[in-house]
Amino acid sequence: MKHEEKHISSYSSLAIILVVLLSLTAVSVWVTGFHFGSLAVVIALVIASIKVRTVITYFMHLKFESRIMKLMVTGVFGLYALVIIITFVDYYFR
Repeated sequence: MKHEEKHISSYSSLAIILVVLLSLTAVSVWVTGFHFGSLAVVIALVIASIKVRTVITYFMHLKFESRIMKLMVTGVFGLYALVIIITFVDYYFR
C-alpha cells in the first residue's frame, strides 16, 4: 500500500471558501425574490451545483485525490445532470 501524505489546508483558504459559500447562499436567497418562472429552478440548481463542487473540491480534498477518483466523481455528477435533464424534458413534453 502506498504511503499517502496528509493535506492540511490553511485557515485563510478555508475562510475564503466559507465566504464564497455564504455569498452563493446569499445570491440564491436573493434570486428567489425575482419571478423567473420555470427558469428559477435552473438558476437554483446551477448555484447549488457550484456550491457542491466547491465543498467537494476543498473541504473533502478532492483536488488532492488521484485521477481515477476525480473521474468517478465527475461520472456521478454527469449521471446526476442526465437525470435532471431527463426530468425537465419529461416535464416539458407533458
